[in-house]
Amino acid sequence: MKIILNEDVYNLGEEGDVCEVANGYARNYLLPQNLAVAFNKQNSSVFEHKKEAIAKRKEEKRVTAQGLRDQLENLSLTIKMPAGETGKLFGSVNSAVVAEALEKKGIIIERKKIDVPSISMKTIGKFSVIIKLYSGETAKIEVVVESIDGKAEAALARKQDSVKSKSQRAVALEPQVEPNAEVEAEVEADVEADVEADVEVKAKVEESEVESVVDETEE
Repeated sequence: MKIILNEDVYNLGEEGDVCEVANGYARNYLLPQNLAVAFNKQNSSVFEHKKEAIAKRKEEKRVTAQGLRDQLENLSLTIKMPAGETGKLFGSVNSAVVAEALEKKGIIIERKKIDVPSISMKTIGKFSVIIKLYSGETAKIEVVVESIDGKAEAALARKQDSVKSKSQRAVALEPQVEPNAEVEAEVEADVEADVEADVEVKAKVEESEVESVVDETEE
């Protein structure tokens, strides 16, 4: 069925858009909720007269979405949940929980526009959540999930310290490579032999040069 949207409908279109939808979806939901009207000559004429007003509202929505994106991306959202010492939550943080946390900060976002990683967050830690805004705009916010009593973070910190300490002890216990006296002696002997050979060659060259000069003088 062909319809004209009276207002923005998520995942379908914006106010004034002409869309093709299933008959049941139109008759059972869109038309009764006044979200759309049937596409016909009369309704098309009405929307043609509202064209400029609709365009103005779309621009206002775009500006509002850009401002909301900037506000969200400067936001760090902390959510406290019950958790065990391993950091695993007793429950999970899903889009509804994030929407509720945002609402407490005065920001209203429909839960269907909130994309959390892997549908829900099930451990303490930092996560990136994508918020879908108007006309393809999106915002990425950082969500920090913490345990209510702080015990999970303390247990994980102790575990990390233990692993670090074990690693340091293992390094300290590694056998140190001692220099080999025989190898050093051989290297020193080789160096001395090379030096003596160079001196001997240099002496022979100088002797040859002297003999040459003497021969020339005698002549």
